[in-house]
Amino acid sequence: MDKIHKPVLIKEVLEYLHPGPGKNFVDCTFGFGGHSRAILEETKPDGKILGIEIEKEILKIAKQKMPDRRLTLVNGSFVRLKQVIAENSFYPVNGILLDLGLNSWQIEQSGRGFSFRRDEPLLMNSDPQGITAEQAVNSWPREELARIFKEYGEERQALRIAQAIVEARKRQRIKTTGQLIEIIRPIFFRRGRIHFATKVFQALRIAVNNELENLEKVLPQALEVLEAEGRLVVISFHSLEDRIVKNFFRNSARQEKLRILTKKPIRTSFEEAKLNPRSRSAKLRAGTILKKK
Repeated sequence: MDKIHKPVLIKEVLEYLHPGPGKNFVDCTFGFGGHSRAILEETKPDGKILGIEIEKEILKIAKQKMPDRRLTLVNGSFVRLKQVIAENSFYPVNGILLDLGLNSWQIEQSGRGFSFRRDEPLLMNSDPQGITAEQAVNSWPREELARIFKEYGEERQALRIAQAIVEARKRQRIKTTGQLIEIIRPIFFRRGRIHFATKVFQALRIAVNNELENLEKVLPQALEVLEAEGRLVVISFHSLEDRIVKNFFRNSARQEKLRILTKKPIRTSFEEAKLNPRSRSAKLRAGTILKKK
């Protein structure tokens, strides 16, 4: 599993979650359990973890590789945080971790079009029941496509890209990542350090998975279920996510519900970024609960 995915900022996660014997934690984005393995080690002998993972295949692998009586794994979305905790009678909750990064398995092995470096079906949905990127690019109006490219991808060529997609889908249905790449390629005469499709793919992934809306929904739930002095740690990977987390922490601090532990976001070290290039954009923010239960 370590070869499949390298969890980021493990040292910092442990520092700010502050796990100890007998404490219970919720890993809202369990993945292959990299963070949770480290937390379980620190919470021996009787601390527990509730892991939530939306990808069924990832969860199946994790269950085989991490059999532990102190670990409860649930297939689902963290947007149902309060309900999942209640259904599993997982109390008290001393800490919650949200690692919002895309899992390396999704990029490299899922075959669902998360990467523009492979010609795969244009799906991008983590929830099998959710809308796909193929449905989005073939049915959404030009104005809606332009909006998500501009807002979620911060793409300057948003309108031109949307227009190119609308014209292309009149000729044939857009079904693969390769098709989408070739449709938008002519728009970018200048090629920079970042691949020209990066922002478009990011925007589509955010849109079809409701990533920003789900983040806004889960953060208030985290405050509700955490014990007094419980810790909330969030790792984001792009500015839109980080802005939501930053504003939520600030507003919660003003309401005296939370004390911010990170005045500025914690970034990966040079050494970690060198070993794991995908960690370069990671930002960690943490807070501790002030309200009494």
